[in-house]
Amino acid sequence: MKTRPRVVVGLSGGVDSSVAAHLLIEQGYEVIGMFMKNWHDESVTISNECPWMEDSTDAMLVAEKLGIPFQAIDLSEEYKDRIVDYMFAEYKAGRTPNPDILCNREIKFDIFLKAAEKLKADFVATGHYCQKGETIGADGKTAYQLLAGADPNKDQSYFLCQLNQSQLAKALFPIGHMQKPDVRAKAKEMDLITADKKDSQGLCFIGKVRLPDFLQQQLKPKKGQIIQIPEDLAIYKKQLIPAGIAPEDYDQETLDAISLPTHYTQDQGKVLGEHNGAHYFTVGQRKGLHVGGTGKPLFVISTDTQENVIYTGLGETHPGLLRDGLFVKTEDIHWIREDLKLNVGETRRYDARIRYRQPLSGATLIQKENGLYVIFDQPQKGVASGQFVAWYDGEESIGSGTIF
Repeated sequence: MKTRPRVVVGLSGGVDSSVAAHLLIEQGYEVIGMFMKNWHDESVTISNECPWMEDSTDAMLVAEKLGIPFQAIDLSEEYKDRIVDYMFAEYKAGRTPNPDILCNREIKFDIFLKAAEKLKADFVATGHYCQKGETIGADGKTAYQLLAGADPNKDQSYFLCQLNQSQLAKALFPIGHMQKPDVRAKAKEMDLITADKKDSQGLCFIGKVRLPDFLQQQLKPKKGQIIQIPEDLAIYKKQLIPAGIAPEDYDQETLDAISLPTHYTQDQGKVLGEHNGAHYFTVGQRKGLHVGGTGKPLFVISTDTQENVIYTGLGETHPGLLRDGLFVKTEDIHWIREDLKLNVGETRRYDARIRYRQPLSGATLIQKENGLYVIFDQPQKGVASGQFVAWYDGEESIGSGTIF
């Protein structure tokens, strides 16, 4: 008869999940360690390291040290179907995916969670720097909260912005209240092999994978033009924020002008050079263009993968690089707090970000029939289709969506 709650912790072979497992044992849980193998192709790893083999061994040694059962699970097929194929499709379409967000939604808190439930686990735990709360929602029912990690330098709530209530109900984040240096100190105190191991720099749970090499497996090089767009392009005047009008009072034409991506044509600028494939570049990118003599730094402001053209702008204040708003189609809106979902015609103030570690910026969310408009108080740099926007109420992540 089971007396203690059972937790399956995703042991990645890193220090964070190692300490998470230790803390769960201290808290009286029955803990099982499980390593996810998500990738087999070692031709795209960084340097000569064999990441998954090393990580798997470290995870096993940690489990042995902690005296908990350990098993490895091969999720490479599901990872390819749900994450890798999505990545290739998004880049090919000229969009900027975030595989880490998808990996959490589709792998760790779906496939992995189901594997844990087969072991009759009550919870799954990870080494994420975020916290979980509980409150009574606007509908009077219990609502689980996704809260920022206590360490502001490591807060990973953004990566979990696509989780739902049923996933959060089963999730534990044991190190979310800790600072990173304290996590390492705890690992050293426990004499864990992962105590001084560097944090992973690769794609979610598949080790140290070099993204350009990864993309070039399926997206072949293709020469195309780099076009420089001038700052005084007429279309930018239509995208200016109207003075003296609150965002909730903008008409549809204004909302669209501010929030939808700008479409450029080659005759709007001048040719600066050549690139090896528009699908290798993303909005806001500066490196890899290999164009000299421009004075100010050159940034990608748009990519056209159909015509294989990269559009660029000079300097960090180029109007093509900055956006005051963005749009999320109805089917791409996700509310972690379903009880706070906006109805058509409603507006609400939140803080929002479009990438990990970006400072939160005040924003007005406006729900229309066709989708959600997010109008920022301050212009945002490098807003790219395919990225995720996440909105917060203080420390709590309320919802997110894929940018159109």
